[in-house]
Amino acid sequence: MLVWDERQDGVRVTDTDSATLAITGEEFGIRDRNPELPRPVDETISVRASELRFPHAVVYAFPLDPASEPIELGPCGDPLSLPPGEYVVDIDTEIKSYLQFHSSARIERTDDFESVVISFPERTSVDLGFRSHHEFPAGSITVPDSPSALATAISHLASSHKTTSADRSYPTLRGHPPLLEFGDELHVPDCIRADTPETGIELVVPPCYESIYLVAPLAYYLQARLRTDASLYPDAETGVVLRLSDLGIDYHLAGPPALESEVTELLRQTFFLDCLVRNAGPYGTALAEEAALDEEQIDIEPARLYEATPQERLAAYLDVPFEAIESHLPEWHLATYVAPEYEHVETLPFLLDRLSLLYRPETSRLDGQELVDRSLTASYGGGERSGSSGDVASVDIVKPELRHGRVHGWLADGVPIDVFNAAPEAYVNRLEYLERASEETSVCVVLNDPEMAGEHNDVSEIYRARSGELPMTVRVTEGVTTAELARIFEDGYDFVHYIGHCEEAGLRCPDGHLSMTSLDRCETQTFFLNACGSFYEGRTLIEKGSVAGAVTVRKVLNDHAVKVGSAFAKLLVHGFSIERALALARRRIIMGKDYTVVGDGTHSLTQGEHRLPTTVRVDEFDATTVDAAPDPRPEATEAGIGTGTDANANADADTTPNTHTVLEYPRSDTDHQTDAETGDEQYLVTLDCYSPRLTGSYYFPHTADNEVAYLCGSESTFVLSASELVTLLKETSASVIYDGDIEWSHAVWPTFES
Repeated sequence: MLVWDERQDGVRVTDTDSATLAITGEEFGIRDRNPELPRPVDETISVRASELRFPHAVVYAFPLDPASEPIELGPCGDPLSLPPGEYVVDIDTEIKSYLQFHSSARIERTDDFESVVISFPERTSVDLGFRSHHEFPAGSITVPDSPSALATAISHLASSHKTTSADRSYPTLRGHPPLLEFGDELHVPDCIRADTPETGIELVVPPCYESIYLVAPLAYYLQARLRTDASLYPDAETGVVLRLSDLGIDYHLAGPPALESEVTELLRQTFFLDCLVRNAGPYGTALAEEAALDEEQIDIEPARLYEATPQERLAAYLDVPFEAIESHLPEWHLATYVAPEYEHVETLPFLLDRLSLLYRPETSRLDGQELVDRSLTASYGGGERSGSSGDVASVDIVKPELRHGRVHGWLADGVPIDVFNAAPEAYVNRLEYLERASEETSVCVVLNDPEMAGEHNDVSEIYRARSGELPMTVRVTEGVTTAELARIFEDGYDFVHYIGHCEEAGLRCPDGHLSMTSLDRCETQTFFLNACGSFYEGRTLIEKGSVAGAVTVRKVLNDHAVKVGSAFAKLLVHGFSIERALALARRRIIMGKDYTVVGDGTHSLTQGEHRLPTTVRVDEFDATTVDAAPDPRPEATEAGIGTGTDANANADADTTPNTHTVLEYPRSDTDHQTDAETGDEQYLVTLDCYSPRLTGSYYFPHTADNEVAYLCGSESTFVLSASELVTLLKETSASVIYDGDIEWSHAVWPTFES
């Protein structure tokens, strides 16, 4: 659902996923409502303006003359001049936008790459259309407790895909899969059957949940039919068969446990090669990763394979040795460790929607010294948190056996370190919150420990400052009673930041303790319980209705809590997911492993200025850092990072900008080099842009000589002079980790001035 409201000089559009788009204009005015547009849209309005300004994005102009080709606004800054005619302009902002008009026009980027400006020779009528990137599941499939029934159900989850071509690697061409529900009989609705593609690709597995769970992501992405065959079990050598029926090809995969790594390799390879092949289509972009096609063992012809059948394309991919392509692959964004049991069937569609790898959960004991060592390794660089007189709930932490993945989720017994602790309820709760139409994000800060006033003041200022940039309401309260705190969790806030103490009896209040088990229902979407040993209270909030939250697993120090709380607040309200915000924030302190996430760690509370948060590592430029980060590109003269994400149902290019920046290397004590012409100190800057929600996206670093985009998950490396780095930080609202701590760009850029 989309809602829009008129502003003095434009409009603001908001969807149910907290995405917001602000469009400003010159001589702007609303002309009409609900005009027709030749694109899939949720809302339309007609306006008059001489100029319209959008956030930075990749832009395509489509002349409505059938004989004309689409025209792309180049990423390097050259303006686009459209002669008189009728056009549809595609702009992929946080909310997909279309413009239809009959006029000449000039489309250009601002000098700082922060905005796209469309100007007309005079005040012109323009029809605007908007579409939310978010999609709800289309129906549900009933599944009994049967491996063969589950295999059939998974075969139909790809009914949400909008194409069988390589363009399926774009995020918006993979809609949310249908839900799976428990039942006595298998039931697949006719509409879902009708939408299930017939690719002729088949995965044959033993009739056991373990094999089915492990191959589910591969079957979903390949749009393959998944079926069981008892004759394969327990043959570990040919535990799974990938069958291309039209080509007479049977490709054998091992059974568990080797099946995990083989599925991971095949999915990563297929997805990556799809990203290269899709660029032979009409809306491709030049990718740095296309250098992989020069490898002798990678015999791929994108133009031919773009037009090939799914079986022909996959057969060509299978001929490429994984070893030949491995070094070119982006790190996969998400891995979830799931107990392969019937009780987790309902969670599968949510994990596949994120294209998560699925692994068997395995743990070992974690002794106290190992926990300290891991915390020291992960920190950027305060006795016990004061005021806690009661017993703190203890958590038995275990060490997970982690496999490939950037972010790790856990859906099994135990409380492991280095993962977010998922829960089936969290994913269902998220759908319920998305169905609630809301024009603004509501935040409540609760201070129930006067000694933590420093964190209270910091985070309150952060939330209030952000409310001036996004539609957000902020309530700040102190010393709340148990009854008042219960009402806060029941009142429907999008985020509650609790600062205080937690003991075995619950969250401490002036008149006693509030246990989350006493709540009938929690209506708080996300939370941070910055209190000692708050894990169990946070997990109960998820069970009662929340989506995700940050908690602690044991006692924490007051000054540590202040550092983590302040950093987490700023990252969260600038669009970072719960997991990533906490992962970055907790590195400010030595014992950062005392903090963890419960619920869906991939969930984001708000959007940032742009769609995808980005991490940038900075170090002084010397021979050592060059060896550590090969192939640095020439220095940049333009700040900002543009990102592209997907294609829509008409294969239009969906793109989004990004200037969230995190500088993640502590300052080096080594000698550094200077620019020979300017004498400026030089820095090695490595950009890393990824999202657990939008795999398949790409970003374009705006540097002087760069002409290619990079897949999210792939790093790009550049050399910047000090003055160029200052420009970057001045023009970018960025989180900066430098000299052993994390700060925001406006506070850090003076450090790099000569």
